[in-house]
Amino acid sequence: MTQDWQQLTELVRDKAFVVERVRLTETGVAVEGAFEPPRLARLSAEDQVFVAAFVRSHGSIKKMEQYFGVSYPTVKNRLNRIGEQLDFVAIEIEEDSSAEPDTSGVLDRLERGEINVNDAIRKIKGDTK
Repeated sequence: MTQDWQQLTELVRDKAFVVERVRLTETGVAVEGAFEPPRLARLSAEDQVFVAAFVRSHGSIKKMEQYFGVSYPTVKNRLNRIGEQLDFVAIEIEEDSSAEPDTSGVLDRLERGEINVNDAIRKIKGDTK
């Protein structure tokens, strides 16, 4: 079944399509109509695997670097590209000073040398200066 889905995603790559018949394998009940597949299903098989790995890693870019043997910018670029294909969710990011800082993200940036120790301490304390 997985192989069939992978072949379908390769066949329709970047083309709009509808599913016209759905059959429940357990009961044999079939429904016909025009059903748009969810946006995640329209991603290439490789991108679907990437998204699944990202969810399984709890959104850890560091783990994604390890899983796929690629750099931080490569993971970010791929996530951005996939995110553009999943534009059905409009996310509004609000600055919330009461929110706890993402300490693991700050520590990851510190480890990669993107920020220095003083910047990391300020970010962890929530100082945005």
